[in-house]
Amino acid sequence: MIDDLVSWLQDPEHWTGPDGVPARLGEHVVYTVVTVGIALVIAGPLGAWVGHTGRGRWLVTGANALRAVPSLGLLFAISMLVGPLIQSSLAFTIPSIIVLVILAIPPLLSGTYAGVESVDPAARDAARGMGMRGGQVLTRVELPIAMPLFLSGLRSATLQVIATATIAASISLGGLGRYLIDGLAARDLPQMIAGAVLVAVLALVTDGLLALLQRYAVSPGISGRRTRVGPTDVPRLDPSRAGTGTGLGPPGSRSEPDRQPA
Repeated sequence: MIDDLVSWLQDPEHWTGPDGVPARLGEHVVYTVVTVGIALVIAGPLGAWVGHTGRGRWLVTGANALRAVPSLGLLFAISMLVGPLIQSSLAFTIPSIIVLVILAIPPLLSGTYAGVESVDPAARDAARGMGMRGGQVLTRVELPIAMPLFLSGLRSATLQVIATATIAASISLGGLGRYLIDGLAARDLPQMIAGAVLVAVLALVTDGLLALLQRYAVSPGISGRRTRVGPTDVPRLDPSRAGTGTGLGPPGSRSEPDRQPA
């Protein structure tokens, strides 16, 4: 089986043309980027507003309830309802994008809301005490602190879209899922395995890139990541203060002032 998979991947015909691996991979990436971008525009501001004001928490609860809806059933339902209304080649693409957006919104909304809502009230009070208004508190204090949970939601949503876009090939969507659906129809096992491997590699690479983004986008003060201290970062000892009880004098100096006998 592994030999068949390697032979399939090494076949030049599978790497050229509209059905080649680069073309299918590009389609899958485009679907993912477009879907996550649309969901981010919807869920990001909404989650920040709910977390900042404490209103509309039912929106987060309702969005999380969508996670229980079967993805394949939702795909077929939306395609049957919306597809006949579109008289173009996008009759299957638009319903699939709608479903992918619906599935990407809950983790983004929950992550943004949870991050903003969990900000320490003392930080908000300190910001208001400095004269910041509500919008400034949100953008300068709450959102930077909420960044770890927001990026976790982004990673979850992206992986959800990559996985669901694979099964969306069953309703004529492009992408790497075509190898699974077409291979199943032709009973071509190596093609199905190759499609599964390519989807898994795409998911792992994407998650790794987002983890790298999360590592460097979050402030070290929030993530707890320590920075390397260089020689110039070590405080210099003022010679005039050596041995004066500061604890920074040379070896043998006393850390406390000499006490006079009573």
